[in-house]
Amino acid sequence: MLTDVEGMAAVKLARKTIELFLSEERLPEPQELDFELSPVFGEKRGVFVTLTESGLLRGCIGHPFPDSRLEDAIMDSAISAATRDPRFHSVRKDELDEIVVEVTVLTQPEKINAPAEELPERIEIGKHGLIVKQGYCQGLLLPQVAPEYNMDSLEFLGHTCLKAGLSPDAWLKGAEVSCFEGQIFKEKEPSGEVIEEKLQ
Repeated sequence: MLTDVEGMAAVKLARKTIELFLSEERLPEPQELDFELSPVFGEKRGVFVTLTESGLLRGCIGHPFPDSRLEDAIMDSAISAATRDPRFHSVRKDELDEIVVEVTVLTQPEKINAPAEELPERIEIGKHGLIVKQGYCQGLLLPQVAPEYNMDSLEFLGHTCLKAGLSPDAWLKGAEVSCFEGQIFKEKEPSGEVIEEKLQ
């Protein structure tokens, strides 16, 4: 688990990366940061960066698996959320004053080893995020999605299947389901105080 100070650094790193990439098309240098990156940022972790504007999603991309150092994964995900999310046009520099930055640090996803009909009871809403995979299709929904949209575990499974481009009942038909947990840090308002968001 990250401390509050580390969570604040994660969000600040994401914002600084987006600002510099949009203005100068480069990544921040360590000496430019006005905060410390503790050793946890050198560990391999999964992470997602989510951008919202006036409470609406503006971009969300990340590394589902711990394939990169946390520092690198945050910077890459921040740029991707701002400029490479196919659902939205790229964030403009002048928009950044309206955008709230959120970073979710993930635990290692673990396959749920249970018969398909038992999957819903193995999923804890507000604790688990889901990954559904079948063949080349893969979809992920973060732990905060289900509570935000008042989904139960059946709906959460169905929506994760849809995100993968599969039928909503693919989890009953052999798709692999994995769960993970996430620690969420976000700005209270654009460039504002960073808090850890606890899901209900």
